[in-house]
Amino acid sequence: MMLLPRLPDPVPPAQHEIAASYIGRLARLHGLDINTLWRCVTEREASGGMRRVVVPERLAAVTGRTVHSLAGALPELRNPQPDWAMFRHQPQSGCHRCNAKHPGGEVTRILPHHRYVCTRHRLWLCPSDADGHTTPLDALPEIVQAQRRHLRILQRHGWAITYDAVLTAILICGQQWSLSENENGEAWHDWIRRANILIPPGTAEATFSVARLCAVVYPEAVALAPLFASSFWRQKAQRTAWDRRHFNAEVARRLRHPRYGQHENDPISHWANMTAKRPPLTPIRVHDQKHHLRKPTQRTATQRAEQRHAHAFNPSRRAGDALIAHRHLATVFRRAWHPFRTHSLLANGDSYYKLS
Repeated sequence: MMLLPRLPDPVPPAQHEIAASYIGRLARLHGLDINTLWRCVTEREASGGMRRVVVPERLAAVTGRTVHSLAGALPELRNPQPDWAMFRHQPQSGCHRCNAKHPGGEVTRILPHHRYVCTRHRLWLCPSDADGHTTPLDALPEIVQAQRRHLRILQRHGWAITYDAVLTAILICGQQWSLSENENGEAWHDWIRRANILIPPGTAEATFSVARLCAVVYPEAVALAPLFASSFWRQKAQRTAWDRRHFNAEVARRLRHPRYGQHENDPISHWANMTAKRPPLTPIRVHDQKHHLRKPTQRTATQRAEQRHAHAFNPSRRAGDALIAHRHLATVFRRAWHPFRTHSLLANGDSYYKLS
């Protein structure tokens, strides 16, 4: 192993940056070969495989930073390892304005599931695999405020329940958006208004993405999520007819949908009947460090699907269909329509599911 002296400009890592991204930035800043620096701060994994893993002490030696401070920003250096199910499976760039203060080139992060918006710069960051670009939210402050409410749900219920509740709520809002106007309330009109801001009429071929559809329904999804996270409301949804009416009335208030609850086949009733009693599901796909050197790429199937939806996009006509089918919602989509098969597959270690 070739040892390097301490680097003269050991810039700090970005929060939640993957180690390969940080090491690449260090190499570029100092005019070093990335592979040479990588070999200096890594070693072969203990299992005897060909993959190399970062040795925190070596990275600390060349940067002059403590292992503790490096691990605080780089999840892959933590000991013990974090629960990777808390993070999105696919690394992404995150907020480009936050990244601008980190020199040395592109910053790649593995963000936690609850990070949908950069509240400082008002940029939409999720889903991570939709279009690879952040979306400005200056004209939609309610989406930024929803991120703050999302964090309060996280503080109260923990990551697993919050992850399940918010994704369930996004799926249900997508299903509700696909219904006609006379089957919706005021939220339906807000979804059209936001869609016309994020995907201006006549520009869908260039501006459409499922990420923006997700942003459109996010405020109402976060408003509904506490009902799905709370044991009190989950029990209300399952008990007597009077309890169900109480639950439906609260849903109607949060969706601003005075006629909600008149039909038993609506998306939320389906959730109450089929999945309210089940424990929260963890993500189907979890971050795999074996592929941490690969640059995130677009999936051809996803691109084709988005092109099809962009061509036919109309915010007032079944606009939620593209959102419902997107793999960002794969965990809750599969459970919603195949609840027993899903539970069995996950128990047997199934870790990948592709919707598009």
